[in-house]
Amino acid sequence: KSRVALFEASWLLNFKGTAFVPGGVDWPGASLYPNYQYPSGNIDKEIEFFLNQAVESSKLVAEKYKSSLTENTGVLQQSADAPSNPYYDMFASEDLSSVKEVLLWRQYARGLVTHNINAAASRGNYRVGLTRGLVQNFLMLDGSPVYTHGSYADGDGYYMGDKTISDVRANRDPRLSIFLKEPGQKNILFELDNIEGTEAVITEPYPAITSGDGERGYATGYALRKGGSFNRKHYANGGGYTGQVYFRAAEALLNYMEASYLLNGSLDASAREYWTIIRKRAGISTDFDKTISLTDMQKEAENDWGAYTAGNILQDKTLYNIRRERRCEFMAEGLRYMDLRRWRSMDQLISSPSHLEGMHLWNTPMEEWYQDENGKSTLIADGTDKSNVSSKNRSEYLRPFERISTQPAYDGCTWRMAYYLYPIMIKQFQLTSSSQGDISTSIIYQNPYWPKETDNPAEK
Repeated sequence: KSRVALFEASWLLNFKGTAFVPGGVDWPGASLYPNYQYPSGNIDKEIEFFLNQAVESSKLVAEKYKSSLTENTGVLQQSADAPSNPYYDMFASEDLSSVKEVLLWRQYARGLVTHNINAAASRGNYRVGLTRGLVQNFLMLDGSPVYTHGSYADGDGYYMGDKTISDVRANRDPRLSIFLKEPGQKNILFELDNIEGTEAVITEPYPAITSGDGERGYATGYALRKGGSFNRKHYANGGGYTGQVYFRAAEALLNYMEASYLLNGSLDASAREYWTIIRKRAGISTDFDKTISLTDMQKEAENDWGAYTAGNILQDKTLYNIRRERRCEFMAEGLRYMDLRRWRSMDQLISSPSHLEGMHLWNTPMEEWYQDENGKSTLIADGTDKSNVSSKNRSEYLRPFERISTQPAYDGCTWRMAYYLYPIMIKQFQLTSSSQGDISTSIIYQNPYWPKETDNPAEK
């Protein structure tokens, strides 16, 4: 309930006055519902209603489970006889029924209902991986942003820079360091001889950035092991059967923090308590006030679309750090795109395309990972259709969408306002029309800036 209420409240707040809310400029429902009134009286009262709903419902869950969040040791298990990390295992176990933090999960069964998440975690995440922006967005162990410790490339000795993946992981938020894969790490610790696990990669190799294989390639060079079991039996091709988390109690704490802050304009005692609990479990400094004071929004905007609303960089550093906490806590759990849409965090891409980057490839030791047996580089970056990586002339950082000039995002990722909502298919207008075949008589309206004709692009 709190997830839905927070979505509704933040959507109305951030899209107020636009075609995406009733009564806004160019709202496509105006002709069908010219006298529409919000149930609460007006949009501001409607926002307040949903924020109150989010606060009340999230607090019920948060108070019940705030002392039951799964422990995070901050250490990646690397041998069968080493202590396990319960936080890691929460995303890679068959049975989650005893995990108090997990409120709703889906069970799978060997040979009956299966998935391929383990196989994705074993290699390059189906050529998705992490962006440089996400990696840089994670804080240091002491709660400070990485840009307060020298340059991104070189660091200052506490932040070690980004010229190797090992350096990137050092002294960082454990939610990054335990899940970001590093060459040489052990991916499989149990049942190493289980022949069913055909998709298991026992030891993490150098990222296969030159491979275009959709199942085995590494798009950005950074890849996650979140969701990857340490047992080879879960790595049959299409045959994974670890349980999958749908709702975690941690979300209730974060929903309360955001909703109550939007409602009151300050962090109340419960929000401060919940934030402390989240960061303590993560394994970083609980002094979020320090983080807020050190936050540079111009720097954050370089790494995070969530630093924007309606095309403008947020000025509220507290609100931004709540958004950052969600990004780090729910990495790869399917909530990010929902958050970016309700925050209206992609307007800026309309006029300023974003160049997505990965690991620091050029002029670093990692460049030497890609040499053949004769010491000759296997990297091709001449911009032709033979290129397997992006050119150092574009950036020293790997740009997966800028290898070849014909790639759709070669000049950066862009956006249109219509994309905040999906178009309603023409069939739905036909089914809801009072006159057969005449979609103009339908009782529903198309989402903003999408046409009612087939094979036409978004209008804006």
